[in-house]
Amino acid sequence: MNIREIDLPGIGRKFELVTRNNEKVVIVIHDDGRREMYHFDEDHEESISSVIFNDAESRQLAAILGGIVYKPQALETIEMALEGLSIEWFKVEPGAKAARKSIGDIDIRNNYNVTVIAILKRNLKKLLSPGPEAVIHEGDTLVLSGERAELKRLIKELLSNERGD
Repeated sequence: MNIREIDLPGIGRKFELVTRNNEKVVIVIHDDGRREMYHFDEDHEESISSVIFNDAESRQLAAILGGIVYKPQALETIEMALEGLSIEWFKVEPGAKAARKSIGDIDIRNNYNVTVIAILKRNLKKLLSPGPEAVIHEGDTLVLSGERAELKRLIKELLSNERGD
């Protein structure tokens, strides 16, 4: 699937998706939480249908599409192989202990058994598979993987204002 993201200043963000079957869908996420979804004709020129969701409705739909409500049987073997692994997105809070330190300085992998998959910087720059030299700043969003308990401990001790000292 091909996905294109476009900022809409003062409105939100637009996502254009073209599926493997060459179907075009556009989703607009408004800053107020509303979501608009448009389905396009074969030429990708005209919208042939649209739906508007509020924030709660869009989260319920995401749970359904993501397999939380009903899980296809083929995915059960994958989940068994990854049992216990969680992926968490967390925005580094002001005054967090990890702010202005590198991943290597904190030694996240050895101290927390957590991997930093990506850092989404405040300027929208994405650092995918950041190395130990990558510096964490307040307002950055970290994409982390590990066991839930370790992720919670890392977030509490290093990424939030709430300290676990």
